[in-house]
Amino acid sequence: MINDPWFYLASTIAVVIAGVAKGGLGGGIAVVGVPLMAMVVSPAQAAAILLPILMAMDALALRAYWNEWDTENLRVLLPSALVGTVLGWVTFGSLSADGLRILVAVVALSYALQYFLPQGANSGRSARSVDGVFWGALSGFTSFSVHAGGPPLQAYLLPQRMNRTRFQATSVVFFFVVNWSKVGPYAWLGQWNGENLLTSAVLLPLAPLGVWLGRRLHQRVNDAVFFRVVHVSLFVIGVKLLYDVYAVH
Repeated sequence: MINDPWFYLASTIAVVIAGVAKGGLGGGIAVVGVPLMAMVVSPAQAAAILLPILMAMDALALRAYWNEWDTENLRVLLPSALVGTVLGWVTFGSLSADGLRILVAVVALSYALQYFLPQGANSGRSARSVDGVFWGALSGFTSFSVHAGGPPLQAYLLPQRMNRTRFQATSVVFFFVVNWSKVGPYAWLGQWNGENLLTSAVLLPLAPLGVWLGRRLHQRVNDAVFFRVVHVSLFVIGVKLLYDVYAVH
């Protein structure tokens, strides 16, 4: 088990933020988890430690948002996402983590900035299968390596302007399936070693706390505030990911 106190400080913040996001604030800002933990351990180890915790959060959030999701969107998104996770598995280690971060950052920033421009206030558009296939696969792909599937998913869902609870519930189901689909590939890649699993177990009690806080916040804000928070979070995520790439060069 990891004994570095700085790791547990960073991880506590990361896990609580991820839980709040999954519990009620859109899910996308959970992407900060790996970068925060990677300040102390490698990004690959951070992703492996975080995955069991995210899986537990997904299960808790699924119960909280049961039957509130958008089935039409999920029929398109989930098969595409599973294809994306397979691609992530096959290419694991051959693609630059920085390259993935830049890709996710560009998606996050473009949709965040679009929201705050005048045309961002237009009425929503309907779900489109071609778009769903692309964004679902990209979300699954980026989720596999660095748990950064939130911004691509939001790029597809946000323009539809659905209410906050349906948006949240659809995101919850999506990542429940995607994260649990990583179990076999992570085991195959040797990510489920004793040190990582024991560290995950130490951090696991924070998962229900974060989800509970997120659910409480979700119940206390209206749609306008909710989506403003989501878009601001996307902007912060994009800036943070670019900083992570260029700060080390």
